[in-house]
Amino acid sequence: MTHVRQMNERDIEAVSAIRVRGWQSAYAEIVPRSYLEAMTTEDDAARRREWFSLPHRQSVDLVAVDAGEVVGWINYGPSQDGAADVRTGEVHALYVRPDLTGRGIGEALLNEAHARMETRRFQAVVLWVVGDNHGARRFYERAGYQADGRTRVDVYDGVAVPELRYRRVFSDRARVGVTDSAVSHTAPAESGFRTR
Repeated sequence: MTHVRQMNERDIEAVSAIRVRGWQSAYAEIVPRSYLEAMTTEDDAARRREWFSLPHRQSVDLVAVDAGEVVGWINYGPSQDGAADVRTGEVHALYVRPDLTGRGIGEALLNEAHARMETRRFQAVVLWVVGDNHGARRFYERAGYQADGRTRVDVYDGVAVPELRYRRVFSDRARVGVTDSAVSHTAPAESGFRTR
């Protein structure tokens, strides 16, 4: 049985492994191979440890745990998008271990983040998703998100990768049922640091 809880420092290695494997799986045909092959769990964990120790972080990290093992991770908080108002939250990153997608783990993480954002009185939530990551786009659309017309481009080893901003308004407390097939997604400014 999967449950969601607050992330702690002991989870950093597992979260970094999930994030790196998630990138390498979800973006294999989108981001240059050289960029993906250069990613390491150790480098990601070092940056995450540094970031995790910051005393005034505004974002929140949750993990999904199954049989005592971390199998997914989400980071959310106030929107980092200057165009959003203060009542808008943002999902900065959501990853599920690639071999476990489609089992409701991404749904559980997203629902818990939504519930906590609503408790903090956010009225809407945004996220950025790679335009060519069609599985992630379908996942978020099933969860009530819609592309809102904003775009941006990030560059990975010289290759431009367009991203679309998705938005969901919290109109009620009902949870939208979704499955998490191909759920890996990222926002380049995830968790308050650049991931390169």
